Amino acid sequence: MGVLVPKVSLGGSSGNTMPVIGMGTCSYPPVGSEATKAAIIEAIRAGYRHFDTAFIYGSEHPLGEAIAEALRLGLVESRDELHITTKLWCSSAQRHKVVPAIKTSLKNLQLDYVDLYIIHWPIGLTQDVTQPPVPREYIFPLDVKSVWEGMEECRNLGLTKAIGVSNFSINRLQELLAVAKIPPAVNQVEMNPFWKQKELRQFCNEKGIHFTAYSPLGANGTMWGDNRVVENDVLEEIAKARGKTTAQVALRWVYEQEVSLVAKSFNKERMKENLQIFDWSLTEEESNKIGRLPERKGVKLATSFGSHDIVLELDAEI
Repeated sequence: MGVLVPKVSLGGSSGNTMPVIGMGTCSYPPVGSEATKAAIIEAIRAGYRHFDTAFIYGSEHPLGEAIAEALRLGLVESRDELHITTKLWCSSAQRHKVVPAIKTSLKNLQLDYVDLYIIHWPIGLTQDVTQPPVPREYIFPLDVKSVWEGMEECRNLGLTKAIGVSNFSINRLQELLAVAKIPPAVNQVEMNPFWKQKELRQFCNEKGIHFTAYSPLGANGTMWGDNRVVENDVLEEIAKARGKTTAQVALRWVYEQEVSLVAKSFNKERMKENLQIFDWSLTEEESNKIGRLPERKGVKLATSFGSHDIVLELDAEI
């Protein structure tokens, strides 16, 4: 029997719940479909029921295969036991492309619906680009009103239970809330002990938007992350004193900020360790030490899109 993960209520008018820890499926460098599928099946055995994917990750198909296999093996009794999030990529961020995009993702996932569909970035691309950087002429500002109408249609059609956003700043959320008939249930943004997002979290809380942290461990080993979390002296010292791993201390701190989180590990032991954060807590002194760590943003869209004006402006906001 795997770890029983607590659930959180999603924001907006969805009335849905979501396991507080999700397993991320974005690999850099990519590991291939079979390795991804095998890791997801191991994660289900360990107790994960929330999986985070995106069209651009290339992991929708192996996630769909893993879900089908888990059902065959009896690891879960029904698809309803799982929470699946996927994301609208920038090249589909136009009103007429949104519903076809979620239908493509559902086909990849072999599912009738997802639990959460979110806008990946508040920016659009006229076409897909396989190698960075993206030519400036391919990038355009997101028309929030019309794209959100497409997201609302996805929910009204029953293709997703809830809709949300990712990488949205306070200003962009305000712009969205001014036009939304269905408010966003979630804002998924980079957050960890070095990028605490206090103001954005407070705003989301006031507006009833659930906050999900991605890269809670600093995305070590990727082109956008580094080891600032997992090899930090303060976190290591706390971990050693408590008989925990540095990752567990970082994840527990994120969890104690009353947000949900998406952590990616395809290592069997580490994925289990990442779930073992619910039967202990940080002391006030430990939390204060972590709270004093210097702020340092990790994820920058300019890394893959290029240092264009519209991209740098977005990076500066969140």
